[in-house]
Amino acid sequence: MFQRVKQLIDEQSRRMRRYEKTVLLINSLEAEMEQKTDDELRQLTQSLKDRLQAGEKIEAVTVTAFALVREASKRTLGLRHYDVQLLGGLSLLSGHIAEMATGEGKTLVASLASFTQALHGHGVHVITVNEYLARRDAEQIGQIHRFLGLTVGINSAELSFEEKQQAYASDITYGVGTEFGFDYLRDHLIMRPEERLQRPLRFALIDEVDSVLIDEAKTPLIMAERDTVHEGLQQLIRHVVQDFTNETDYTFDEEIKAVALTDQGIETIERVFGIDQLFAAEHAVLFHYVIQALRAHVVLQRDVDYIVKDDKIALVDLFTGRLMEGRSLSDGLHQALEAKEQVSVTEENRTTAQITIQHYFRLYRHVCGMTGTAATSRDEFLKTYRMDVVSIPPNRPKIRHDDTDVLFLTSREKYLAIAEATAATHATGQPVLIGTTSIEQSLKVAQVLDDKNIPYEILNAKTVDQEIRIIASAGQSGRVTIATNMAGRGTDILLDDTAKEQGGLFVIGTERHESVRIDNQLRGRAGRQGDPGLTRFYLSLEDELPRRFARDRLVRVKKKLGSVSGPIAAKEAQQLMAYAQETCESVNRSVRDDLVQLEEVISEQRLAIYRLRNQIVDSATLDQFVHPFARQTIYSYIEQYLTDDLVPEEWPIDLLKTELEQLLHQPVTLVPADSVDTVKQEIEPLVETIEQLMARHLSEHEETARRFMLLALDEQWTSHLTAMNSLKEGIHLRSYGQEQPVRIFEREGMDYFRYAIFSFEKQVVSGFCRFEETPMQGGLIHATVD
Repeated sequence: MFQRVKQLIDEQSRRMRRYEKTVLLINSLEAEMEQKTDDELRQLTQSLKDRLQAGEKIEAVTVTAFALVREASKRTLGLRHYDVQLLGGLSLLSGHIAEMATGEGKTLVASLASFTQALHGHGVHVITVNEYLARRDAEQIGQIHRFLGLTVGINSAELSFEEKQQAYASDITYGVGTEFGFDYLRDHLIMRPEERLQRPLRFALIDEVDSVLIDEAKTPLIMAERDTVHEGLQQLIRHVVQDFTNETDYTFDEEIKAVALTDQGIETIERVFGIDQLFAAEHAVLFHYVIQALRAHVVLQRDVDYIVKDDKIALVDLFTGRLMEGRSLSDGLHQALEAKEQVSVTEENRTTAQITIQHYFRLYRHVCGMTGTAATSRDEFLKTYRMDVVSIPPNRPKIRHDDTDVLFLTSREKYLAIAEATAATHATGQPVLIGTTSIEQSLKVAQVLDDKNIPYEILNAKTVDQEIRIIASAGQSGRVTIATNMAGRGTDILLDDTAKEQGGLFVIGTERHESVRIDNQLRGRAGRQGDPGLTRFYLSLEDELPRRFARDRLVRVKKKLGSVSGPIAAKEAQQLMAYAQETCESVNRSVRDDLVQLEEVISEQRLAIYRLRNQIVDSATLDQFVHPFARQTIYSYIEQYLTDDLVPEEWPIDLLKTELEQLLHQPVTLVPADSVDTVKQEIEPLVETIEQLMARHLSEHEETARRFMLLALDEQWTSHLTAMNSLKEGIHLRSYGQEQPVRIFEREGMDYFRYAIFSFEKQVVSGFCRFEETPMQGGLIHATVD
């Protein structure tokens, strides 16, 4: 371990020395740049583009490009890049994560790397955590880029297709990561090349990279279509499940937030629905909905995971505290939640395309990022994304004081202590920011402040429309602000002069988060750019983390402490909180690792399907794809029915004949034979006839055939995703000997994938044969083969 730490320090030191030498070269050009006219600066931009087009490496133009951006920033924004910001820009250009403290000007740092990479002309995507920041940065930093002759676009959900095309055609495009991911999925549902939005994915610069690549890693991006509504079934299950009790009818693992039926719970469901075996294949839909109802009732909490707004369920992003507008849970869970809250049950969705944010960004040739809190996740960034973390020194020394935690036995004592500390601080005029982990918790804090008549502003998912105003005033003398994790990440809380004199912003944490990194994000709201500040966490042994991740230790510590009141100084109790958080981090990291491995299987399949789909969309002729389908499909049927474990006399020739006639929509003659090869020879004239028929249809109706093939491929991919998601849902309950679940998923997933490809080819062959019996009149015959 010591050697590893020493190695990291040595690597950082060597890298920083290289960057510092480059900064000296950039500084040496500053006087020269100041002498150039605006037009000469723009001409220099074109010169750098030409050099890259001629084959020079990016390293050859970096010094000039950075000096150019610094000068343009001075002229457009009146801001000069500090040397440490140049260091940050160089680390981004090298494909690393620049860790820079709050207030160090990461937005300005991004201008350096985004401009330099945009000189290639391939398109640069700058990713922000919300659309407000995307628009702000595009407007502010865009002034630099436009001044130097580059184009800047904003990608957002409400844009029309034409506006999105224009945004993606820009040299630099700003937007939220999820919207880029959804556009990638949409690009693989198109019918014509001109409907494609994204160019090849070359360079992504991610602001708040830990939030995007780690906190949101478990959340898949899902495109869906409407499916069958089972509202009556949902409501009936709700009536049953709402009376279930923990340990009697179901078990709940708080650590991983998983539910499972007990034997008694299974018996209750079987009795209510009048069935014998809940786990039988014919009851798979019922079992699925029961589990989703349990998750809705037990795992998901109102005002924590979601809110009810205007007779609808609105999901809350647990990492930012914001509402996830337009997002819904998949596989019937959203409908189970609606049934639980007795709001209108919406139509279910069937997944047509999906990708995790992790795998989307792994599609880019180059990815880099910025954040104030990455060092604690360095190993995960290296392992998953091959991105190292470079800690950039602050421009001014940090003078913020991070106080030790104050721990209580009960949450009641904790909230009273928070109220008292807030009252005492508020009396001095020092601004206070109280960070909470959920809407529910923010309301509890608000209640104790109301009891002491302390005025405050509250910022959570229910008050998001006031976010900019609340954050803008949170650093003013006398202000008290309660905020969930959405506390203006990406937006600095600026202190007025009086607040600075009174000690700066006092940040109070009301509970440990699921990782030290997120705790540090909250602390980082105070002490920007060398400002004064104070942070302190108030905790209790009734908090969520020790309850979920240290139950056994918690029982022992509580027994030892007895009915103690006031702050707890016992070392064992303090260690308990650290242990719970470390365990939580370990569990979450393990979940993400498992997800990466499972999603890797689906990712490889998705790439293969999308590669085929793009070829069908872009190819001038489709014969190269379609020609082998008839032979492959017919031969597959022959090999499926005429197996080696049967003697030829026992072969089900009649069944094979029926299958082929249903496939080809014409009579098929099969005579008894003594080998599979003989059958294939006998059927060769029919195979050639089908190939000629398909070739004729392609030549006469190629665009209709192209659309038919794309719809068939999409249909089979959708069915495959449903099957893969079901397989993934139950994979950890299965084990064959010592075989790991991911190996089982990999093997069975490949069987599913082969079947999906076979079904696609079968559907195409059958559809083309139906064209013969049902003449096309400018329309599309969409034949589905069972």
